[in-house]
Amino acid sequence: MAATATRITQFVVAKPCISASHQSSRSTVACFGNETKGSSWTKLRSSSFVPSTQTFSKTCHSNALKSQRHGIKAMAAAGDKQPLPGLPVDLRGKRAFIAGIADDNGYGWAIAKSLAAAGAEILVGTWVPALNIFETSLRRGKFDESRVLPDGSLMEITKVYPLDAVFDSPEDVPEDIKTNKRYAGSSNWTVKEVVECVKQDFGTIDILVHSLANGPEVSKPLLETSRYGYLAAISASSYSFVSLLRHFLPIINPGGATLSLTYIASERIIPGYGGGMSSAKAALESDTKVLAFEAGRKHNVRVNTISAGPLRSRAAKAIGFIDMMIDYSLENAPLQKELTADEVGNAAAFLASPLASAVTGAVVYVDNGLNAMGVGVDSPVFRDLDIPKAPKN
Repeated sequence: MAATATRITQFVVAKPCISASHQSSRSTVACFGNETKGSSWTKLRSSSFVPSTQTFSKTCHSNALKSQRHGIKAMAAAGDKQPLPGLPVDLRGKRAFIAGIADDNGYGWAIAKSLAAAGAEILVGTWVPALNIFETSLRRGKFDESRVLPDGSLMEITKVYPLDAVFDSPEDVPEDIKTNKRYAGSSNWTVKEVVECVKQDFGTIDILVHSLANGPEVSKPLLETSRYGYLAAISASSYSFVSLLRHFLPIINPGGATLSLTYIASERIIPGYGGGMSSAKAALESDTKVLAFEAGRKHNVRVNTISAGPLRSRAAKAIGFIDMMIDYSLENAPLQKELTADEVGNAAAFLASPLASAVTGAVVYVDNGLNAMGVGVDSPVFRDLDIPKAPKN
């Protein structure tokens, strides 16, 4: 078993596009086998992350940083990158950019934690209006409990970038957004600018995760959805992935991996999931296949999407019927248990790893098998059938 050593985790409050400390040496590795060397991989609890030097950035600047550092001690396994027993999910030496994290709740956060537990360095793109709250919460330790990794260390974020993936370049930003006070104090947050900042700060990345969606009219049936609402859902929830991949692709190392998050509403009717969001998810899945071909042939980069089941995240609660969907899944899915964010995070870590080197263009269902069902077995229609149920613990 590798010896352990103390690592000092620091938050660096700084301006963007300044080279933050590059990849930190990590030996934490997720391992599927009888033994894990470097970390105990029992179960990834939905937590978070923040690396040895976390830089919260708002502007592209090249001057020396004057930063306030808050040291937090964390235990992490030490040692060089040695061959590991079992079948490891080993992402040491890899750098991931996760777009769409604004709190310590939800699939994006869980994916970031799983990638970090496997050894990856984490960069985050946060929606501009949520940036200050997110940075403040991290700095004040409000997310510390959910940042704990399986080896006991705290998940680290090397740098947080302001991001609004609806806009590709500064020329696309309308005047009302430019003058909106929620965007005041932030700059370089369009897709093109963020990628330029990441390139300046770190050179390249290996993993790109798209974990964002928005439908301003999601509560409206499709027949009542306006053209604006429909196109806004497509723009924020599906084209944003095309744009991110298009701009990041030149700095993604060959053999890299990209991931997005979709939902079964792309192919099944989910009443209440409206406003064009079902169409946006269908577009995202179709784009995944086309982009897998194009990115694979041109850059040797894989493209996959995870169709995740319902989760009680803050974003999902805004739709208004998430509890009902979770109850429905518990009654009808082959696996009668509530889905956790960690399970989606673990699947993402596998898809981002060399273990999935031949997997691309795939929609991977992580939903306790609900996608396989053709009927709801909790219907009174089936009351006389001997429907098997999972034993209660």
